[in-house]
Amino acid sequence: MTKVLIIGAGHAGGTAAALLRQYGHEGPIVLAGEEPAAPYQRPPLSKAWLKGEADLEALLLRPEAFYGEHDIDLRTGVTATAIHPSARTVTFADGTVEPYDALILATGSTARKLTVPGADRPDLMELRTLTDAERLKGALGPGKRLAVVGGGYVGLEAAASARALGAEAVVIERMDRVLARVASETLSAFFTAHHRAHGVEVLTAAEVVAFEEGGVRLGDGRLIQADAVLVGVGALASDGLARAAGLVCDNGVVVDETARTSDPAIWAIGDMTFRPVPAHGGRRHRLESVPNALEQAKQAAAAITGRAPPPPEVPWFWSDQYEIKLQIAGLPDGADRQVVRGDVDGGTFAVFHLAGDRIVCVEAVNAPAEFMAGRLMISRGSLVDAARLADRAVSMKEVAAAPG
Repeated sequence: MTKVLIIGAGHAGGTAAALLRQYGHEGPIVLAGEEPAAPYQRPPLSKAWLKGEADLEALLLRPEAFYGEHDIDLRTGVTATAIHPSARTVTFADGTVEPYDALILATGSTARKLTVPGADRPDLMELRTLTDAERLKGALGPGKRLAVVGGGYVGLEAAASARALGAEAVVIERMDRVLARVASETLSAFFTAHHRAHGVEVLTAAEVVAFEEGGVRLGDGRLIQADAVLVGVGALASDGLARAAGLVCDNGVVVDETARTSDPAIWAIGDMTFRPVPAHGGRRHRLESVPNALEQAKQAAAAITGRAPPPPEVPWFWSDQYEIKLQIAGLPDGADRQVVRGDVDGGTFAVFHLAGDRIVCVEAVNAPAEFMAGRLMISRGSLVDAARLADRAVSMKEVAAAPG
């Protein structure tokens, strides 16, 4: 029987193992991960976990007993060091050599490092794992000051959580606006104002030149004092194993629409992949999100078990900050204009990115109807009347139902 070895026991790897059983795979499944915990959800780390609203049991994808009950050999705290495609084996740090018939790589991503003096200080923090989150939680509270280097989603969520715990927070962003690489100017301005209204200091166009005892040194000479420093300046695909094994890599491991790599016996899923996105003309992207991990887990499990592939999905993402629920569907590929619908000042609005007369992306703030309709229209490739889209007197159901 086909033996499946999964390297990486995060959201993608854990889901792939469960789906293989659900799809009828009867052969051995080995699920191996570096962390000591069973597969768990990472998004709550910057929110519910930091605020003490969730424990490990709440974060686990499935109860630990699930793996034994479904004959999945879960191995935690183990590190794969080499893949040998010709022999179809994987070597681990303890010297164990594990054979496979099908290999799924789900090694995720690692935090990008800054190359400035002090960047290797042991007191600097990042937020990728449960251990990271627990360490950061211990540094927050009344009378504490957190400096967040990087104004991306994780950094902003951590700042919001710090404020909820009574700590001061300052966000330091190199670009001229937060979320500059991933969001519209309208969304950036909204979140900047919202964080400032909650007492977060937001510094933009601020270059970090060094990490020092007691804080962060900026290019203009200022020392931003802090009790704790969190660095969140993006992530890199953890594709070292794949590259060393000779798999084709480019901004991650290159895979096809079934999540298969350049080696027909190896699949790759989740943050580590550079994958085609059918909803956006098949152009390749590296997507860092739970929905992407789940979709690719379905693709790999279906391919390995001989099932029909799952239908292509529109990429989507979310972020929770304070009372704000941000939902994004699609990617702004080729967009040539934006339509804002709703009340930006009131915190209930959506920004639609249009390419011609088609929606390619929607950013929805406390606007679930706009998110759901926008996602549906992206999937269908529907034509849209921009004037009706902007008019809140016309329901999103009516907008989405219009012919075209």
